[in-house]
Amino acid sequence: MIYRAGIDIGSTTVKLAVIDEDGNIVFSDYKRHSAHTQEVLAELLRRAEEKLGDVPVRFGITGSGSLNLSKILGITFVQEVVAVATALKSRYPQTDVAIELGGEDAKIIYFKGGLDERMNGVCAGGTGAFIDQMASLLQTDAKGLSDAAKDHKEIYTIAARCGVFAKTDIQPLINEGATRADLAASIFQAVVTQTVSGLACGKPIRGCVAFLGGPLHFLPSLKEAFIKTLNLTPENIVDPEDSHLFAALGAAMECGDVSPVNISAHAARLESGVRMEFELKRLEPLFENEEEYEEFKRRHSEAVVSRGDIGNYEGNCFLGIDAGSTTTKVALIGEDGELLYSFYSNNQGNPIETAKRAFAELSEKLGGGAVIARACSTGYGEALLGAAFHLDEGEVETVAHTMAAEFFDPDVDCVLDIGGQDMKCIKLKEGTVDTVILNEACSSGCGSFIENFAESLGYTAETFAKEALFAKNPVDLGTRCTVFMNSNVKQAQKEGAEVSDISAGLAYSVIKNALYKVIKLTDAGELGDHIVVQGGTFYNRAVLRAFEKISGAVVVCPDISGIMGAFGAALIARDHFEGEPSSILSFDEIRTLTYTTSAVHCGGCENNCMMTVNRFKDGKTYITGNRCEKKVAASSGVRKGENLVEYKRRRIFEGEPLSAEEATRGTLGLPRVLNMYENYPYWSTFFRDLGFRTVLSPFAKHSIYELGMESIPSESECYPAKLSHGHVEWLINNGIKTIFHPAVFFEYQEMKTADNHYNCPIVCSYPENLKNNVEAVTTGEVKYLRPFIAFTSEKTAEDRLVKFCREEWDIPEREVRAACRHAWSEMRRAKDDIRRRGAETLLKMKDEGRRGIVLAGRPYHIDPEINHGIPELIASYGFDVFTEDSLPLEEDSPRSLRVLDQWVFHSRLYSAAEYVSGRDDLDLVQLFSFGCGLDAVTTDQVSDILAASGKLYTVLKIDEVSNLGAARIRIRSLIAAIKMRDGCGIKADPEVPAYHHSVFTTEMKKAGYTILGPNMSPIHF
Repeated sequence: MIYRAGIDIGSTTVKLAVIDEDGNIVFSDYKRHSAHTQEVLAELLRRAEEKLGDVPVRFGITGSGSLNLSKILGITFVQEVVAVATALKSRYPQTDVAIELGGEDAKIIYFKGGLDERMNGVCAGGTGAFIDQMASLLQTDAKGLSDAAKDHKEIYTIAARCGVFAKTDIQPLINEGATRADLAASIFQAVVTQTVSGLACGKPIRGCVAFLGGPLHFLPSLKEAFIKTLNLTPENIVDPEDSHLFAALGAAMECGDVSPVNISAHAARLESGVRMEFELKRLEPLFENEEEYEEFKRRHSEAVVSRGDIGNYEGNCFLGIDAGSTTTKVALIGEDGELLYSFYSNNQGNPIETAKRAFAELSEKLGGGAVIARACSTGYGEALLGAAFHLDEGEVETVAHTMAAEFFDPDVDCVLDIGGQDMKCIKLKEGTVDTVILNEACSSGCGSFIENFAESLGYTAETFAKEALFAKNPVDLGTRCTVFMNSNVKQAQKEGAEVSDISAGLAYSVIKNALYKVIKLTDAGELGDHIVVQGGTFYNRAVLRAFEKISGAVVVCPDISGIMGAFGAALIARDHFEGEPSSILSFDEIRTLTYTTSAVHCGGCENNCMMTVNRFKDGKTYITGNRCEKKVAASSGVRKGENLVEYKRRRIFEGEPLSAEEATRGTLGLPRVLNMYENYPYWSTFFRDLGFRTVLSPFAKHSIYELGMESIPSESECYPAKLSHGHVEWLINNGIKTIFHPAVFFEYQEMKTADNHYNCPIVCSYPENLKNNVEAVTTGEVKYLRPFIAFTSEKTAEDRLVKFCREEWDIPEREVRAACRHAWSEMRRAKDDIRRRGAETLLKMKDEGRRGIVLAGRPYHIDPEINHGIPELIASYGFDVFTEDSLPLEEDSPRSLRVLDQWVFHSRLYSAAEYVSGRDDLDLVQLFSFGCGLDAVTTDQVSDILAASGKLYTVLKIDEVSNLGAARIRIRSLIAAIKMRDGCGIKADPEVPAYHHSVFTTEMKKAGYTILGPNMSPIHF
């Protein structure tokens, strides 16, 4: 008998399946290869030899790591999809769709209507490696996640598109006391959402579904999440006992009539080592020789903070705490800025307990003559630690990091901070924060990735970094997703790369990602002349050297780069000290501090956020998990600003529809999507006058998104477009048989000097997209009316609707024209009301000496799910919030733009930016949904307009990710910069300090001026 064997070399495991002439599996095994694929495959072959003997075998090979090995060993290569399809057709011919998850790959294969395969391309979120990362975060393994998920009670919204951003969603939940069971189930649901929305791309998963691949084979809770989401019944589920082996099984079936080879022959060749060709590009060494390294060390030995003896120090000292996303840092300084004590530790999901440990250590070391005069917190956990320990103040981390940078270089104009999973680039102008850039779309190659990879190879982060310094052939690992970068690392190992080459390659990748993906530099000279680098990642000297080589810049890297946030917070505490005793708890009170944590739903709006309430024994309460400040603003003592976004949302959708009894012409469904946020007053009035009852889908929620995710045709669309599918499904599920969704190509031209008045291409074409992808519409179950409309003028819209209504319902022309005139009048009246309300608020704001922020965006950004409560957040800081169309803009004012002014909402945005530029009491924040190509052009033009008048420009990039830590940092950084720009002594918000140590204050002091605080007492720098 001649056997057939299939080998599947995946991203994380090697599988071997041997079948006899009847197709029966006579041997199968699998093992994780940890990049040692040859050794592991040889081991599996020897096991097969022990069971079957040294028999002749025809070999086929498949998998992401098999192509090169197939050429060298002379084994037939079989494409993965072909292998899986062959095995399924042979074993389970009833299969309509197969879902296969691997270590770094995810596939959906459709069999009905011809073979069609969808596979992850640009992101490896939602795969086995992603699950492993999340399990590590919860201090368990993948099986532990599956076991825990069985007992879940709550599902949280977690991003699966990126492992690092999933950490950003999960870390606060851990900090807030969410159970492991709920987190595990939420992680699996995120994988389901990522797979269905990212791969199905408009093709529904229907019929009999097969579940294949290691994660779905070994993790029952993950499989159950898929079954529940897809509403599968037992007869529609294919769940093979050997589902993880199907690619190997198919490779055996597809190997053809190749010459058989004894098992021992391949095993022996692999054991002796097969030399693989280099496929990955190599980079130049970080250091050519020891002398170059010594010069590097000498240069960086100058940025050293002076240190004091904590045991013998007497007098006032100042405490700074930086509660980051994964670590907690503490710094205690003396009156002259000398560092008395520092602490750096992973917070293990509990920053309060970690900080308590630091306080316990500090209490043992602090001398009897020292007094903590003031304490300041910063970072993600700033407010939580402030509430727990009664700290005197909190500061946004961008200002804290800037403060620390200026301590080492008073002329600093750029601060680059790379942490465990966050990157920040802070650009300064005249000593104040001018621009803040944070990683928002991707977090590839941050410090945590290097640390995790070092640990997987048995190294500490420190020893792994040392390996890189004199690597001869560093590997170019690119700047892609951390999971795909992991693939490149494994490929490099297969090619025989040394650990030193990989470590150096990772150092290069971190910097390339920071400069070219996050900061988006075209020229390293844009960073400035005085650069200070910070963050624990720069303790890795290989990363620091890579930054110098790639940027060509000479930088300052303080010896305390990992605790610069805490050091800056301590400096702020020192500079704000005015003699009052600190409110911080005593060491004994901190040691005995207890608190309880409970989870509640907010109920304040449609989002119904799951909030965590922390109650301390002194009666203080701190709430986290809220998207906006609705439930917590009242306790801040700050008067909440006017919110024109909320007013516009109410005004646009205030039209009351006819009841079913009143409607003489039936019912129409209106999806609350895209252009409907602009034109709803027109359509509600128009159809009411014609005798139609209209049913409007609700404001969006994540559950709405999940309703329509399988019909989304592209993962690169913006979130508002993706939500449209869910709104249509909601209408269908509520019994609507006719849906009206016009394709509005032209909006009314508000700015008469604009070049044109197009609508966004997505907005005007999306009705066709929905018609072609929503299953109930494509099958004819639901009628989707999508007339092409132009609001160029009242007559243009009227003439088109006369024709449409005659063809569709045979409605008399006179009746349609009357309804059109009334609808046009109502739409203009709604616009006028919004503008009138804005003018009234501007007058009141000026009279009361307040400030405002124009939150500019597209019409759909008034939806709470899309804007994530950002308007409420800004208002909670005491700022009046305006929409761009609530400003008294002049329709015919001339403008000088360097872009073609042809998009209506962009035109409105440019006018709003020019209006803001002419007022001292207004600033502008732009909301930008990921996936919007047009807004990429807009941002540059708006930046130019604002920069010409010295205004700060803040862009908030948002999508479905629910954790808005980065957005909060950006907003608070803007507010702090506004206060600093406007001068000392104005303090509208206890969270936003009025001043800080800057180049300006330094120079003023040198010139002999005394800087006064709000109580007219001197500020000591």
